Amino acid sequence: MSFFDDLRNLDRNNVGHWPKSIKGFFAFLIVAVILFLGWWFQISVQQEDLERAEQKEVGLRADFVKKQAQVVNLAAYEKQLEDMTDELQQMINQLPGKTEMPKLILEISQAALGAGITNELFQPGPEVMKGFYAEKPIQLRMVGTYHEFGSFISKVASLPRVVILTMHDVSLRPSTAKPGKAGTTAGTLTLEGTVKTYRYMDGDEIAEFESANAPKGAKATGGK
Repeated sequence: MSFFDDLRNLDRNNVGHWPKSIKGFFAFLIVAVILFLGWWFQISVQQEDLERAEQKEVGLRADFVKKQAQVVNLAAYEKQLEDMTDELQQMINQLPGKTEMPKLILEISQAALGAGITNELFQPGPEVMKGFYAEKPIQLRMVGTYHEFGSFISKVASLPRVVILTMHDVSLRPSTAKPGKAGTTAGTLTLEGTVKTYRYMDGDEIAEFESANAPKGAKATGGK
């Protein structure tokens, strides 16, 4: 009798008298089911954890390579930062100081007059502290020709100190007349608005500014 005939003729109520081949088959089937369920609920989860760990390892390796390159180049970065800091300090030192600011504003006004420009309005405003520098707004209204304004810019650029002038809400329009000058008014322009010039702040001013703008908790800590 073949295995399949034994399988068709099984007596489900008398398992103990089943042929050994049938018993072995079902024993193998039960073991296979148990192993499959164990793999499904345990090993597959562990495989997913392993895949995540491998992906994390790839990310950590890439991060390590990146940080290793940064460490290798750290000395070069520090030197570059030091050079940039020195250059910035040199540029700041070329700006006028607090005591030089009044003279500088006078020189700017005189440069305009020397270029032939008429200062209808030249009114410096209060300084505004910005951390390591201060800005000085100047309201102005100047009347002159294109070439006179060019000469004015050239004179300002030739001053001993570095002068930075930034324009805010400035308009340049044709002028109908130039007070105090005879002859034709063709090509005369009126420059009107606000310009800002800048100076560096000394150590005491910077410390005072930082103290005044520090958070209340930081002030209290620093005062102990």
